Amino acid sequence: MVYLSRTNNTKAVAEMIQQEVGGDLIPVELQNPYTADYNAIVKQVSEENESGFLPPLKIKLELAKYNTIFLGFPTWGMQLPPPVKSFLNDNNLTGKTVIPFNSHGGYGLGSSLRTIGKLCPNSTILEVFSIKGGIERDGVYLYIKEDRVVEVKSEVKNWLQKIGMLR
Repeated sequence: MVYLSRTNNTKAVAEMIQQEVGGDLIPVELQNPYTADYNAIVKQVSEENESGFLPPLKIKLELAKYNTIFLGFPTWGMQLPPPVKSFLNDNNLTGKTVIPFNSHGGYGLGSSLRTIGKLCPNSTILEVFSIKGGIERDGVYLYIKEDRVVEVKSEVKNWLQKIGMLR
């Protein structure tokens, strides 16, 4: 399970998926981490998206042992975050099954799935799981907590059943 999570909502979903199907949890980490300042990161990510810059990552994976990759990401600026684009650009997922999962601030996936399709042209991409997480802009960070955890766990389990991934 490879995931990017700034406010821990995507991480919470990754952990729920791992509880159901097992596997390794691998966070996408930048060599030069983004600032904690929301407005500054929005500006930086916008510039990265416009220029096509792919930030260098810390992780180097040996993907040969994996046939299935769960790929978790938040929606940033209605797009796939640049660090996730870096991961997909740096790793050949040809012949692998890619299972995307997402958290967002209420606006959905944007163009994320189209981008995954372009960066994984020779992969099988299964149905995405997407759920509302925090709204960092409004100071709402970890939204998947307390009573919401039970709801999301149920939704994750139903999704995993639907895509045929439950053990």
